[in-house]
Amino acid sequence: MRVRVRFFAAHRERIGTDRLEVDLPEGASVGDLVERVVGEFPVLAAVLGAARFAVNREYVPFSTGLHDGDEVAIIPPVAGGEGEMQAGVPTEVERRFQVVDRPIVADEVIRRVEHPGNGAICVFYGVVRDHALSGRQTSFLEYEAFQGMAEAKMEEIAEEIRRRWGLDRVAMTHRVGRLGIGEPSVVIAVGTPHRKQAFEACEFAIDRLKAEVPIWKKEIGPDGEEWVE
Repeated sequence: MRVRVRFFAAHRERIGTDRLEVDLPEGASVGDLVERVVGEFPVLAAVLGAARFAVNREYVPFSTGLHDGDEVAIIPPVAGGEGEMQAGVPTEVERRFQVVDRPIVADEVIRRVEHPGNGAICVFYGVVRDHALSGRQTSFLEYEAFQGMAEAKMEEIAEEIRRRWGLDRVAMTHRVGRLGIGEPSVVIAVGTPHRKQAFEACEFAIDRLKAEVPIWKKEIGPDGEEWVE
C-alpha cells in the first residue's frame, strides 16, 4: 500500500521537502511508517519523539494501522501558531474558523458571533511582540499551518465550548506568513449571555488552540531564527 506523508515547520526545513509518498506492507502502522521515514532521513531521529501524528487530519496513537491512500501528517510540537486554501467552502463572512494569509480585521471576527442574546462578547487579540520568552530580540515572526486540519481543530474546540458552557457563538481566525511587531496573529471572539462565561470560554479557547491546533511559528531576530516548539 502507499501512503502520503506531510512535513511541516522545522521538520520540513530539516529534510528539504514538505511531502513524500511511502510504500508499506499491508497492516503497517504509524510506527512502521516513522521507522521508514527515519531510515530515509536520519536527521529526524532526534526530534520525532516529541512529534504527534495525524491520519487523515485526526490525531492518532503510534500503534494506529494504516490503509492504502491514507494521508499521514507528522506534527511538530505546536506553538499556538502553508496549507492549501480550499475551494468550495462557505463565504468569508460565514466562516467562523479560519487560517488566513492576510491581516486580520478584529471587527470581522466579532461580527461572526454577534447575536441579540449576547450580554457580552469577549475577544482575545494576540499580537507579535518584540522579544521571545527567552528574552531574545525578535524582528518578525513567520507562521505556518496545516490549514485544513487547523480549521477542523478550531471547530472541535468550539464544540468543546458548546458542551461545557452551552455556547455556540465562537469564532477564531489565525494568520500565517510573515508578521511584523504589533500585528495580530490570532483573534478569538466568544459571544455569551453573561460576562463570566465569556471570559472563561475565551481563555479556554486560546489555551486549547495553542495545545491542539497545528500552527507553528518561527522567531527571526538579529541573533538568528528558531522554530518555537
